[in-house]
Amino acid sequence: MASRWNSRVSIIFLFCFPELLLSAVVTLDSLEIYTTHEWLTSTPTVYFKCNEEKKTVLPDVKKAHAVYHFKGEESFQPLTNFTSKKCKRCGFYEKDRIKFDDVFDEWEFCPSDFTSPNGIYIHSKDKEFNATFLCDECVKKVDNLDGDSHHHNEGHGVQWYIVIIVVSIVGSILLMMGVFVAYKYWLKRKRQQEQARFLKLFEEEDDIEDDLGLGPLSDSI
Repeated sequence: MASRWNSRVSIIFLFCFPELLLSAVVTLDSLEIYTTHEWLTSTPTVYFKCNEEKKTVLPDVKKAHAVYHFKGEESFQPLTNFTSKKCKRCGFYEKDRIKFDDVFDEWEFCPSDFTSPNGIYIHSKDKEFNATFLCDECVKKVDNLDGDSHHHNEGHGVQWYIVIIVVSIVGSILLMMGVFVAYKYWLKRKRQQEQARFLKLFEEEDDIEDDLGLGPLSDSI
């Protein structure tokens, strides 16, 4: 009973929050910092943070000019995740004990950055750091989005094709109706003109008979 209830709750939860099905996890593969900004301590406190997300402290990064490699299984992993193709404003920072935290770099972090087939993205800044990120699902997500966009464009093409056909058919029908109405009007006008011409000829014959005295009044005289 409990398992059935849990499955129903899971289905409802995923239906209400479909973005969770699209989660693409980003992990840190390697990092090398070229400098430190804190003068009061020999061991820097480096962390990664995206807007509106919690900071992720990197406890293993303790000195400059040392390349740190990670397995993706560390306690601070993953760094972040993408639920759509929308970018995030992220960066690496160093904690400052006196003033505001120092910034190694801030940039727009996007799923589309992971263009490598193995899901690798490298970001660096001169004299500051060099970092390698991993996101296998980002590559699949971008491919799926491109495929959906392609199918979406194809669907729009088919729709426009159908619209053109329908408009052409309706236009042809309206044109035929217009020609038919014009033809009927022409026949009516022609018939009216013939009737008017016939009446005019009849009146002219009556006038001639009256002038010659051949009308009904001449017989009575």
